[in-house]
Amino acid sequence: MVFDYIDGAAGDERGAERNRAELDAIELPTRVLRDVSKRSLEVPLFGNIAQRPFGISPMGMCNLSAPGADLMLARLAARFHVPLGASTVASTPLEKLIEIAEGHAWFQLYFSGDGSGTFRLVERAKTAGYQTIILTVDVPEVGRRPRELRHGFAMPFRIGPRQFADFALHPRWSLTTLLKGRPQMANFQMPGYAFDRTESRAKADWDTLRKLRDLWPGKLVVKGVLDPGDARRLCAAGVDAIQVSNHGARQLNSARPAISALADIRKAVGPDMPLFFDSGLRSGEDVIKAFSRGANFTFLGRILQFAIAAGGEEGLLRLWQVLTEETDITLAQMGLISLSEADKV
Repeated sequence: MVFDYIDGAAGDERGAERNRAELDAIELPTRVLRDVSKRSLEVPLFGNIAQRPFGISPMGMCNLSAPGADLMLARLAARFHVPLGASTVASTPLEKLIEIAEGHAWFQLYFSGDGSGTFRLVERAKTAGYQTIILTVDVPEVGRRPRELRHGFAMPFRIGPRQFADFALHPRWSLTTLLKGRPQMANFQMPGYAFDRTESRAKADWDTLRKLRDLWPGKLVVKGVLDPGDARRLCAAGVDAIQVSNHGARQLNSARPAISALADIRKAVGPDMPLFFDSGLRSGEDVIKAFSRGANFTFLGRILQFAIAAGGEEGLLRLWQVLTEETDITLAQMGLISLSEADKV
């Protein structure tokens, strides 16, 4: 049940397959006899330097993959000075995440219901010291994911005969989770606010964005953009960056693959607007492919949770090192010394 929640996508999951197919189809040029002995994976990011060209996507209920997963990701962000996307539906309070990440955390926000709870979370993020908000806009309604539906997946857990049998057949996960306490949606444990994961977010509109822009003094990223016209309008609305994403094909099975939208959006907004990218990234070569299509930074998601589930914090660090090595080697093979050159080859 937990694996299918993390791994699953919308509909028959052809959208997730198209994400991969589009990335796989991109060829990277190679150049020879260039001095690439001094390479760097550092990239500028909102006035700071990220030590890697990839950060950590906001992912809800990460502690389902293993107890303490949120904090493992926060420590990783602190160690490499990359942003941790602290999800609205994280298993750990937003205040704790930015503390453990040593300030390297961005708060991801969903607009829900009438917005009253949403703007209370914005005030909490401001008080906690967050400098950047990621407004996720591609979930007006939670996508239909058949694998979740077959299991009766819900948060908080609803334990019926099917779920009990599922947990009993996975004793290592079940016993560890029982000892550490079942994952909670920690940001909603505040007076007068109940959160329903399936609650409609359909009331969010351009006026909602304007109110948030007026309220939030820091950097504002809008995530979940695939349309060049929307991207141009977001620029005019004063956002600080756009994150090109189809939510890993978890929302709309027939959505356009995000990597194919990236180059079109870069053309639409020009060279100066920061563009971030996620959806389907699985390797260092994939990261370089996103930069070659106009991205300024990328975010990794599911694969980090897989590493935690398989090997805990040690597994997470090992995967991070693999991704670092892949990205570095790819630069060398292409005859490049930095990510800033990737879109010029």
